[in-house]
Amino acid sequence: QAQLVESGGGLVQPGGSLRLSCLASEIAFSLYNLGWYRQAPGKQRELVATITRDDTTNYADSVKGRFTISRDNARNSVYLQMNSLKSEDTAVYYCNANKRIGITRDYWGQGTQVTVSS
Repeated sequence: QAQLVESGGGLVQPGGSLRLSCLASEIAFSLYNLGWYRQAPGKQRELVATITRDDTTNYADSVKGRFTISRDNARNSVYLQMNSLKSEDTAVYYCNANKRIGITRDYWGQGTQVTVSS
């Protein structure tokens, strides 16, 4: 069964850093585009960053210059390095994998909590 598992969330002070990881299993990882999304209380889930099969990246304006998404196909993992964190970054962060080759697929992790507070 395909599975995405996030880790690395926690409590951090404003201006601090955190690195999120997402480990995928039972999928042909290299065929998938990957992304990080987040959902704050009372708000809709929003895109944070994406990375394609060929390492093209895209970021939400709110995190551009502060966050970096990367992938390691050998480890079936995608990462989100978060620097200069702000209180408005507080949310549950979700990992996503989607495939557009062959049969279309979309998978989501269960999320990891990131809280930015002093």
